[in-house]
Amino acid sequence: MSDASINTQAGTGDAEFGDYFALLKPRVMSLVVFTAAVGLLAAPGSVHPFVAFCAILFIAVGGGASGALNMWYDADIDRVMKRTQSRPIPAGKVTEGEALAFGVALSGFSVVMLGLAANWMAAGLLAFTIFFYVVIYTMWLKRWTPQNIVIGGAAGAFPPMIGWAVVTGGVSIESVLMFTLTFMWTPPHFWALCLFMKSDYKDAGVPMLHVTHGRRVTRNHILVYTLLLAIVAIGMGFTDVGGPIYLTTALVLNALFVLGAFAIWRRDEAASEADDYAREKGFFKLSLLYLFLHFGAILAEVALAPYGLGGW
Repeated sequence: MSDASINTQAGTGDAEFGDYFALLKPRVMSLVVFTAAVGLLAAPGSVHPFVAFCAILFIAVGGGASGALNMWYDADIDRVMKRTQSRPIPAGKVTEGEALAFGVALSGFSVVMLGLAANWMAAGLLAFTIFFYVVIYTMWLKRWTPQNIVIGGAAGAFPPMIGWAVVTGGVSIESVLMFTLTFMWTPPHFWALCLFMKSDYKDAGVPMLHVTHGRRVTRNHILVYTLLLAIVAIGMGFTDVGGPIYLTTALVLNALFVLGAFAIWRRDEAASEADDYAREKGFFKLSLLYLFLHFGAILAEVALAPYGLGGW
């Protein structure tokens, strides 16, 4: 085995702050922070601004801890996939043991501190979220079933429920609907990524849907989940967290999303690979805006409510 290969597996010992920060999956963490903040602000009642700040901070740390533990367990896969080869562990910047210790320490810290800063219901939901993402999704579902991202997507859907619980100390139909919106969005978002990433998951031996059942079945699933997602997203416009701003946003975004899913579904398999790539990547980019704008519309309803302009 070459020296370079040994360094890739064992780490160089030259890790910097940025390498440990990268373990936290900052892009995913930003979505966690945003949806949790919207859940907190949309909840009935209020908490002191300092408590709210601390709660969001500890939720972010918990989300980052999940990312670090995911990278620790998936280091073998990350070394194979082109999309993940530059991550700190396969790049040889951080050892697997360091990532494990880092993730465990942050997990315990975030849960305990959220419980002390806010309440133990919110802390319990955060602990369950970390457990679900690391154990249920990463260690079990991801390498076992092509439905991994469907069930495992629940882990990324909990943050608005946690934010809601920070204020209310419990769960309600509104927080469940915000959870469901994110939960139903995850499969079409991730399957679109898989389609234009081509052989990455096959090379890594991960049984994603397009690997086990083919691209046509994956396109069928994207369309079905997108239609179900549209029902949930538009329906939420008629609840207490909705309103005219949210409903208008949901109608426009879901019309575009359904049209995008339909374009992928009806694609001729004999068409050029460039056309295939463009449609799927375009749908994936739209999916990134989709969730952000839905939660942004909820936030707009909250911000305008004191002026009589938000909500029903």
